[in-house]
Amino acid sequence: MNAQESQSRSDNVRAGRNSGSKGVKRVQTAGSAGLTLDSISLKGLPQGTIVGHFRMREKVRRLIWNMVQATLFRFSPRRADRWRAFLLRLFGAKVGQVELLRNTVRVEVPWNLDIGDHVQLGDAVYLYSLGPITIGDRSIVSQFVHVCAGTHDFERLDFPLVRIPVHIGEDCWIATDTYIAPGIRIGDGVVVGARANVVRDLPQWTVCVGSPAKPVKARRLVDTDTGETLSPEPDDASASPTDSRVGQHG
Repeated sequence: MNAQESQSRSDNVRAGRNSGSKGVKRVQTAGSAGLTLDSISLKGLPQGTIVGHFRMREKVRRLIWNMVQATLFRFSPRRADRWRAFLLRLFGAKVGQVELLRNTVRVEVPWNLDIGDHVQLGDAVYLYSLGPITIGDRSIVSQFVHVCAGTHDFERLDFPLVRIPVHIGEDCWIATDTYIAPGIRIGDGVVVGARANVVRDLPQWTVCVGSPAKPVKARRLVDTDTGETLSPEPDDASASPTDSRVGQHG
């Protein structure tokens, strides 16, 4: 490394440290592309992304929440779903009419959570809500699903925290043990097969499986009371015939 490169690197390190000491930086660029660990930068991040660590006030709130979650939330009766929703709202979460909210669900930062009506959250779901996580009406998140809304910019020496929103649409089913990466947007009506690894946005009304998760067919949703088809006509020509792995759920 020559002297010019060394000086440039030192300037960058100092700049990163100075920006970190002043608090967080909100990234206002538009876009919804999901991020993987080899594509993180400050360009093209979704609206609402925050770069920087939590302030002291937020850290204190998180500490109090962790104590409440480990006691009043965790050891509440199994079907005390409304009680647990109340606790989340008490700490700033937006929670609609509760359908299912297991006492083993783990929420990292409740005030970054926006849950619609009739959502179901299964056992040991981990909502790592360092950034905002939105779950649309009537969606089901099965056991052991990990929704991750935080990462780090590993291209900077100060390794800043990057809090990136995750969106799950309405009428989705995220099957067991799925991982959803920071910045991902899952469209309405999507089914994600068990143990999928979601590192790119998924188009609405599709069935997706694999690592990385990809559409394999269009999803058809029928109202069993009226017989009405609720899903739109399939328009994804890339969807392939049914994949047997879709049925391997929890």
